[in-house]
This record gives sequence, C-alpha cells and structure tokens, in this order.
Amino acid sequence: MELAYIPSPSRGVVHLGPLPLRGYAFCIIIGVFVAVWLGNKRWVARGGRAGTVADIAVWAVPFGLLGGRLYHVITDYELYFSEGRNWVDAFKIWEGGLGIWGAIALGAVGAWIGCRRRGIPLPAYADAVAPGIALAQAFGRWGNWFNQELYGRETDLPWALHITSAADGRVPGYYHPTFLYESLWCIGVALLVIWADRRFQLGHGRAFALYVAAYCAGRFWIEYMRVDDAHHILGLRLNNWTALFVFLLAVAYIVISARKRPGREEIVEPGAADDAPAGEAAGTTKKTADTEATTDVEGEPDATKKTDGGKKTGAAKKTGAEEKPDLGKKTDLGRTDADVEKETEAARDADGASAGEKKDEAESASGKS
Repeated sequence: MELAYIPSPSRGVVHLGPLPLRGYAFCIIIGVFVAVWLGNKRWVARGGRAGTVADIAVWAVPFGLLGGRLYHVITDYELYFSEGRNWVDAFKIWEGGLGIWGAIALGAVGAWIGCRRRGIPLPAYADAVAPGIALAQAFGRWGNWFNQELYGRETDLPWALHITSAADGRVPGYYHPTFLYESLWCIGVALLVIWADRRFQLGHGRAFALYVAAYCAGRFWIEYMRVDDAHHILGLRLNNWTALFVFLLAVAYIVISARKRPGREEIVEPGAADDAPAGEAAGTTKKTADTEATTDVEGEPDATKKTDGGKKTGAAKKTGAEEKPDLGKKTDLGRTDADVEKETEAARDADGASAGEKKDEAESASGKS
C-alpha cells in the first residue's frame, strides 16, 4: 500500500448543462492569460504601449495552437491515420496533443504578422513575452495531469503519479510525474530569464533565446524519462533530438547576436513616447529648460549668471578672486609678489619726483628769459 502519491483526477471534464469545461483547455487558457499579463508589464517597462502585447497575441495564440497541433499530428500520425483510427480525431485538440516546438515556431509567425502591422521589431516583442511563455507552459502542463498522459517510468517515490485509466494502452500504476517536473522547470526558466534580463540588459531577442535554451536543457532529460510511444532515432526519442538541435541554435544566436548587436533596443514601439501624459511632458520640458539655462553651450556652468539678490554666483566670485595677484607667491628669482609691488611703487614715486624737478627747471628758465 502506497502511503503517499499524487492522485489523478477521476475525470478531465465537467459539464455545466450542455457546456463542457475541460481541464486541458482550462489550463491552456490560464497560461495564455498569464503570458499576456506578464508580457504586457514587461513591454510597458521597455517603453511600449499598454495593450500592444494582447493585440499581437490575437495573432500569435491561434497560430501557436495550430502549429502545436500540426507538430503533434505529424510526429504521431499513426494515432490518427493508421488502420482502425479515425482521422477526424486529429481535430479534437481538447483531448490533448500539442507539440511545443510547433507552437513556438508557428506562434512566432503569427507574432511577426502582428508586429509588422504595428512597425514593432519582433525580437523586442519576443524578449518581453519570453518569461510569460514559460509560465504559460507551466500551467499548460497540468492539462496532461487531467488527461492522465505524458508520465514517466514506474517509481515508488512519495510524489509518484497514480495512473488509474486503462484507456489507449495505459497500464494503471505509479509513475514519475513528468508533467510536474516540466511545470516546475518552466517556472525556474521564467525566473532565470527575468533575472538575466535585469542583470545583463538582454536585447535583440537574446532573452527569448535564453528561454529557448533553458527550456530545451530541461526538456531533454524530462523527455528521456517518458514511456509513452514515440519515434526513436539512434536510441533517442525524436523530441530529444529536437531539444538538442534547438538548444544549439539558441546558444549560437545568443553568442552571434551579442557580438553583432550588443545592448538593448532604445525604442521598441514607434510613437509610444508621445503617449505620455501632458503633465509629465510639461514637467520634463520645464526641467530641460531649467537645466539648459544653467549651462553654456559647452555644458559648463554660466559664471556670469546672477542670483535673485543681484550677486554673482560662486563661479563668478571665484573668477573675480583669480584676477587679484597672489602676494605670497614667489617669482622665478626668489622674490615674492609683495616685494615686486613695493619696488614698482618706489619706481613710480621716483619717476614722479623726477618729472616735478624737470617742470620746476623749465619754469625757472622761462622766468630768466
């Protein structure tokens, strides 16, 4: 008898009259709302308009759902097109089956369309929504719990997942809850991207690339634990190879982008700065004018500016003081400036006396004549 385990829900859908509420779809919807909410906060902090993330998500989310479903159906085509299967089931997205690789790839196409319509660079938008996408995956993985799918090998750990359904080849028992492992990993990825973005000022798509690389690293070992049917290449599951390939691409992008386009975009949404409140704009203008009034063309303080009392500023006083000679300063001959001044005054007195004597002699000569 197991003392502790994670129970599986008895059913994955609740009916409100004729309206079915499916746990899988509910988890995806919560994830989308969280991604848009966090992405909007980060976008506004980067200098964009509030609401832009949601407007572009109108394009990205449908494309992402379509891409995720296409990837799943293509890689697991035997579930829908083999003998005894009904191809119509390929459209039943609520029964589970979304490939994150296809969702991100085609979702990026939808985001590019939305960004292009607004004149927004796609890399800047991707950086803003990257942590939100990771959190959306964290919520979305709980949809696998409702459907009792995508679990790992058998285990007797206290946090083992108890599978009770025997449908579609399942064997009831206790297994590794890989959905939980991936959910927790995605939360860690979101926190990592937020921290790294603040610490290193990531830009030009590098925050998004970091999310992709970090997710792939976790997905590789989690995928290795799963026991559901999958295509294998050289002993590894197809998604293992996909995770490895995408990881290398993401790391290469980070390195190349950092060399070619260091730093972060200064403007992420054209015209967003013009939407600032009038009061803030006026305050900024006044502050700029005050700053310019206290500096000259070269940016130095204006020494001729007077205060309210008509007195010179400290800079002007300093200039005036420098015009007076320093009487204590020594010259090259070892004499002080005071000595030089005394000698100058004596010379002036001698010149004055000499001029007076010459005048008297001139007057005497004139009298004799």
